[in-house]
Parts: sequence; structure tokens; C-alpha cells
Amino acid sequence: MKLRYITFWVFLLAFSSLLGCKKFLEEKPRSNLAVPSSLKDFQALLDQSNVMNDLDAASGEASATDCYLTTANFLSRTEWQQRMYTWQTSEVYDRITNEWANLYNVVYRANTVISGIDEVELTTTNAAEWRNVKGQAHFYRGKMFLLGLSIWSKAYHPTTAATELGIPLRLNVNFNETSVRSSQATSYAQVLADLTSAAQLLPNVPVHVMRPSKPAAYALLSRLYLQMGNFEKASLYADSCLAIRSELIDYNTLNVASNFPIAAFGKEVIHSSMVQLLSTINPSTARIDPLLYASYSDNDLRKTVFFLRNSDGTYRFKGSYQGSANLFSGLATDEMYLNRAECKARLGQQELALQDLNLLLRNRYKTGTFVPYTLANTTDVLKLVLEERRKELLMRNLRWADIKRLNILGAGITLERTVNGQTYLLPANSPRFAAPIPEVVIELSGMPQNKYD
Repeated sequence: MKLRYITFWVFLLAFSSLLGCKKFLEEKPRSNLAVPSSLKDFQALLDQSNVMNDLDAASGEASATDCYLTTANFLSRTEWQQRMYTWQTSEVYDRITNEWANLYNVVYRANTVISGIDEVELTTTNAAEWRNVKGQAHFYRGKMFLLGLSIWSKAYHPTTAATELGIPLRLNVNFNETSVRSSQATSYAQVLADLTSAAQLLPNVPVHVMRPSKPAAYALLSRLYLQMGNFEKASLYADSCLAIRSELIDYNTLNVASNFPIAAFGKEVIHSSMVQLLSTINPSTARIDPLLYASYSDNDLRKTVFFLRNSDGTYRFKGSYQGSANLFSGLATDEMYLNRAECKARLGQQELALQDLNLLLRNRYKTGTFVPYTLANTTDVLKLVLEERRKELLMRNLRWADIKRLNILGAGITLERTVNGQTYLLPANSPRFAAPIPEVVIELSGMPQNKYD
């Protein structure tokens, strides 16, 4: 019962901090609402998976083009989802229940723990639990800030990060503070600080992969540095992660005829989370890009593990590491092998890059059919790694951030969608790669909106 009171209290505070609810501030809190104050209380806040693990912002996945909607499915979507799907610059989120609110609700819970845990005496008896709980809170705050940056801020570049807008960095539980946007440089520095703290505090092995761990923090640090274009450190942290968790699933052991061949919480999963399943990316309606599907060879088991043929000849996605139609957005070892392979290729270490790539693909092809790659040219190796990255990590909530960072490096990826007789284009490096912040947030906080001129 106490957990229910804690949850209600935190929800109200988080909601008021996001929307600036004056009526709430004027009302006297109920005396029977318990404020979290013990390690058990704090862990209970972090363990509520329907908030902390199950609602990752999905607008990046909805805006990428690994899947598409038929005209009929597009027209049956809500107006704001149609606008998001076609990369409009306003009104792409519901005003009340939106990803921004969900993301900062997680941040608020993390802040509740970080702000309150120092009031709990650190003893030799509780030291491991104390460090673990605090580390989890830093992990979640860093994860949410990084996810927010990938959606609502432009691609990172070190020469412009000090002047580009980042996101609001809510670092305490004072809901009277008005949110302001920090610079991109300050925002990324905060993510780095949180994830570094998490890596120092968390255990190697969590009670369950729904909870953060040291390898999960290393994996997020690798993702962070890859997004920043720091390939030395992205490789270093992928290596640190794989030194603890390196297992790969041999896809030959999977039942490819199953509706969902990959079980939840499998041995590749380092930390489990999933996106808010918007109808524009729901496998029941979204169709896989036919060119992407055609890129898999017949001996590549991902062609049958990841995809299910629809009655109209199109394909839907069934390869989620959630073991269901829900889309996995967590951290897994295959991503770390690909992170390290890309970094090694970019650093001119093509043999090491191919070692990682060949190891991964050996577990993805039918037994005895995979011929290891022996390319010598660095450019060819990098091209191959990036092709396999897209084929391995589709529908993982990663493609949007990948397109943005690759375009900064000159990839020139332009997105195109044709629906209801109209073609929509999103040119490489367009300011529309930073999604508009929900209008209700702008109205209540006065923070600057992303510019699209």
C-alpha cells in the first residue's frame, strides 16, 4: 500500500513540474501520502517498470523509414501521428499524454532518489544496496536525457554544441522551477556525468535485466560517445561492456516459424526496455521497407527471424527482443559488437572491425553457410559494418539517431515517404531532424522552440 502512495505522490509532482499546474500548487497535500525515504522506497520507485522501462519515447522510430504505412492505415491515424509521420514542424504530439511528459516523469523519479538517498545513512551493511539504488537513478536520468537529445535536439557536432539548444536538465525535485533549455554541450556533459556515476556505482550483474547494471551503463556510454562522434571512447566503452557481457544468440537455435522467435530477456539483453508503441510503428499496421527486406540474403536467418509475410505480400516485423509485438529499445550485446566494429573501422583497424562483424554474422547465418569477410580497404569495411548495423538493429529506436550522426559525417541520407498521393522529403541535415517540442510545454515554460527557417 505504501508503494501506491509513493507512486501517486511522485506522479502529481512530476505532472505539476512538467505542466506548471498552479491549481495543484495551491492545494494542500494530503497528509496520508507517504514520501519515499528508505532504500526500499527508492527501489520501489525505480522498479515500477510500466513507467521506467515500458514508455521510451518512440517518435524517432516513427520518423525513421525502416517501416511505412499504407494510405489506408495513414488516414486512420490521429492527426498528430500523421503530422509526425510526415515530419511536420508543429502539433506532432498529443497535448496531455505525450512522450515529453513520460520522459520527464522518469527523470523526476530518478531525481527523487538522487535527492533523497543521501538522507539514508550509508553503512557497511547497506553499502551495496545504497550504491546500487543511487546508480540506477543516475542511469535512468542519463538514459532519458540522451533519448531526449536524440529526438528534440540537432545532431551533435563539437564545433557547434556550445551554441546549439539541448534539452531542459531537471536535476532536482523542485517543481516550482521553470524549465529552461540548456546548451547541447551542457546537456551532453550531464548525460556523461550521470552515466559515469552509474558505471561506478552499479553491480556487474543485476537482479534482473529490467534493472540497470554496470555493463548497461558502459553500453549507454558507448552509445553516447558514438552519437558524439568520439570513436575512441565509444569503442572503449563497448569493450568494457563486452568484457562483462558478450553472449550472442545463435539464430540457428530459434524457431523461425514462431510469431515471435526471440524470447524476452534473452542472453543478449543487457538492459530491457521498450518504446511506447505508437500505431505508426505497430507491427500490425507498419510495413517493412521492401528494399531493406531485400537486402538480406536467403542464408541470413534474420530474414525469417525478423519478418513475417502479410497476406498482401508485404512484410511486418516480428524480431523484437521483447518476445512480443512490443518494440525493444534496450541495450544488447549485438549493438555493442556493431558499435565497436564501426569505431575500429573508422580508426583504421579494419581487421579488428571484421573480427567483431564476422563473429556476429556467424551467429546470424544458417550453419555452414557464412563465409567470413576478409576485406582490406577501410572504406569497404566501414560501408559493410554500417549496412549490417541497419539490418541488425532495425526497429530498435536507434535508426533516427544513427541517421542524424551519419549525416553530420557526410552520409547525405535523405528520407522520403509517399502517402495519399503526396511525397514528403526530409533532406539530410534538415533542422526538422530535431522534432518540435510539444506546444503545451513551450506555452507553460516559455522556453525556445526548435527553429525550422
